[in-house]
Amino acid sequence: MKLLVTGGAGFIGSAVVRLAVARGHAVVNLDALTYAADLRNVEDAAESGAYAFEHADIRDRAALDRVLDRHRPDAILHLAAESHVDRSIDGPAPFIETNVTGTYTLLEAARRYWEGRGRPEAFRFHHVSTDEVYGSLGATGTFTEETPYAPRSPYSASKAASDHLAMAWHETYGLPVLLTNCSNNYGPYHFPEKLIPVAILNALHGKAIPVYGTGENVRDWLFVEDHADALLTVLQRGHVGRSYNIGGENEARNIDLVRTICRLLDARRPEGAPHDRLIEFVTDRPGHDLRYAIDPARIRSELGWRPSVTLEEGLARTVDWFLANESWWRPLLERDGVGRRLGTAKAG
Repeated sequence: MKLLVTGGAGFIGSAVVRLAVARGHAVVNLDALTYAADLRNVEDAAESGAYAFEHADIRDRAALDRVLDRHRPDAILHLAAESHVDRSIDGPAPFIETNVTGTYTLLEAARRYWEGRGRPEAFRFHHVSTDEVYGSLGATGTFTEETPYAPRSPYSASKAASDHLAMAWHETYGLPVLLTNCSNNYGPYHFPEKLIPVAILNALHGKAIPVYGTGENVRDWLFVEDHADALLTVLQRGHVGRSYNIGGENEARNIDLVRTICRLLDARRPEGAPHDRLIEFVTDRPGHDLRYAIDPARIRSELGWRPSVTLEEGLARTVDWFLANESWWRPLLERDGVGRRLGTAKAG
């Protein structure tokens, strides 16, 4: 297939681009190159004759029309999004503009393109979302595809809105939409503002490792390369108009996750051990969801997919990648907001 991947220079998008090219698909990477994007993430894929890059914003309808008409993709994998909860607390406007207005604009461009080509049956619009749209769980239970939406941050609310838009375009206009909601991703090329890369890099620099609240918040962790594999599986075999929850089946408390990273670094950088002495509990962010957990039964039973990387294995691979790729992450430490505490704004 020829795939148009939006946000293909970002963390998850670049993993999709790399895997799709490796599997023989042609890929058009459309990215606005905002602060968290980096074309170095797809350097290997870019060496392939099956790769093309388009510098464009999903809010720019004219640019989207030009890209679709020029490249004529068989499917759109929509990953472009503002995604950092803390940034959404401090400044929600870019999240509404990109995640809501941008998704609407892309849906309309996709509809014009699809209808203009005679509504090809094989065309797909795959909208990639998050489990955060479901809100917060207590100590038990899991999110299923039938769980009511209950977003609790500007980020998750903007993603919930984009999910509803995508499914509405399917129901109203017949656009062949697929929807996936994933758990927390981690792995190589993870932009250094999220918990795992922050823990790794702060520990390496002998700086405090911030853990929100008491570290009791629980997440289901999904290795990014497993996620990319799941997305291509859904794109090729998923049922149109259906949503699929993609989970890593790897629940962990934040404090346990950080301690595991510290143990891995103790073994690899013993001169800084014990790294867990750097853990520092900090004021929790507003509206911090207690627990996320995905029930992946649908994607497992219908499409035969399940994650292949355990959390222990994935964390080791991630730590090793960051240790071996200082030339990648060091320049990113100078980007806006990196290394600063974000997400502390509260209602007056």
